[in-house]
Amino acid sequence: MRKKIGAALVGLGVIGVSVLATSSASSHGYTDSPISRQKLCANGTVTGCGDIQWEPQSVEGPKGFPASGPADGKICAGGNSRFAQLDDPRGGQWPATGVTAGAHTFRWQFTAAHATTDFRYYITRNGWDPSRPLTRAALETAPFLTVPYNGQRPPSTLSHSGTIPSGKTGRHIILAVWTVADTGNAFYACSDVQF
Repeated sequence: MRKKIGAALVGLGVIGVSVLATSSASSHGYTDSPISRQKLCANGTVTGCGDIQWEPQSVEGPKGFPASGPADGKICAGGNSRFAQLDDPRGGQWPATGVTAGAHTFRWQFTAAHATTDFRYYITRNGWDPSRPLTRAALETAPFLTVPYNGQRPPSTLSHSGTIPSGKTGRHIILAVWTVADTGNAFYACSDVQF
């Protein structure tokens, strides 16, 4: 009888650890319009991405961007060294979504709905160097779109309508930042675009 109870307790412990590990690995979100680097890795368009190919939703780092948050050169990975491949500019050759200035829909996919402060969208300055990792100096100082969310939890898919700034040509990055209200973190997604 003791052996059966012991085996049952061990089994329950294994199940409990598995559930906890699964729930933490399946949480959070990413952008898929324009498609983010992490989604390009997850869908196999880009290879050699490491762990991010299995966890596109997990690019989480300190919030407070741009005053704080991930260090320069580590922004696309949210400062998370496990996903450093996202910060590699690949010689400026990440696949890019064609865009034009004007109205655009930005879409997030979520696997866990956190209470949300806001969503912010930044774009690189003209003349930035796409062959170097993303820095604050490469971005326009203010977001071109901010969507307040007042502590609400987003649905599994959420779209925002905004206006991509005019006067951009060539290759750029749109950085999307989802600021979580009830933790010290935010989620980061870099999307390569071509005007």
